[in-house]
Amino acid sequence: MAAPGPGTHGGVGLRKEGVVASVRALRFAALGDSLTAGIGDPVDGGWRGWAALLGGALGPARPAGAEGESGVRFHNFAVSGALTRDVDEQQVPAVLDFGPDIASVVVGVNDTLRCAFDIQDIAQRLDRVCAALAARGAVLLTTCLPDPGTMLGLPLPLARPLARRQRALNAVVHALAARYDTVHLHMADAAWVNDRSLWSADRLHPGERGHRMIAARFHAPLAARGLAIGPPPSLTADQPSPSRAAVMRWLATKGAAWVARRCQDLLPELLRLAGDELRHWARGTSARLDVHAEQALSRALATLSPGAPRARMGE
Repeated sequence: MAAPGPGTHGGVGLRKEGVVASVRALRFAALGDSLTAGIGDPVDGGWRGWAALLGGALGPARPAGAEGESGVRFHNFAVSGALTRDVDEQQVPAVLDFGPDIASVVVGVNDTLRCAFDIQDIAQRLDRVCAALAARGAVLLTTCLPDPGTMLGLPLPLARPLARRQRALNAVVHALAARYDTVHLHMADAAWVNDRSLWSADRLHPGERGHRMIAARFHAPLAARGLAIGPPPSLTADQPSPSRAAVMRWLATKGAAWVARRCQDLLPELLRLAGDELRHWARGTSARLDVHAEQALSRALATLSPGAPRARMGE
């Protein structure tokens, strides 16, 4: 992939006899769910989030109506509650019309919270998403994520099935990150998960400081590739981290409502999974559940498409 050459000012174009031709704005598209939509980082009139912070740090924003001029155009296609299926079927077509040079694909946690969790279907859809974007020459941004059971502090019989699902999802993302040479972050690390100052009151989405951290961690490797000419996003938050009292208020109000909504879909399945955990634990056969999960993951990874040559950015 070709980085913008000297004199393009962050734009994308071709150089001929020392003159930059057909220079256009660098385009960054964000795909995904509520994490990328900015939940947890409130600003006047809505949410901001790591993708918007990163977009603002790639270079100067392209002036409205300034066709053909260099700069950065950012569009956030992420939708709160989106599943991998939604990204594949709804977001990708619009993103391809946008024609991104950089595209972030961060999705999957909502899939782990649904009873119809199918790691093979998720793997195939993520592979299809990455392949479509890479074929257009886009540099991809990906990340592995912590499991929601750990984040919410659920009892072990409930947390373990969710952890198993998230580990499988992360393994798929790791495989795709290697295949498509993505800029990849490890957000399932204990240091990230255990730092409460990075998380919002709901413990499922980053707070402002967490969003700033994600943006800064993506900015560094993009700058190394010549795709970010602006200064890195500041790590200094404008708002304080949520207090323990704020967390408890969220759990008692919005958190309870969130659990109630999820219970309609997930609870019967989660109780079944928890029952399986307890039965296998009582029999001393808990390892079988891990083996079954590994077998399902192996089948999913086997369905991924073989690596293909990447297009060059701007082609």
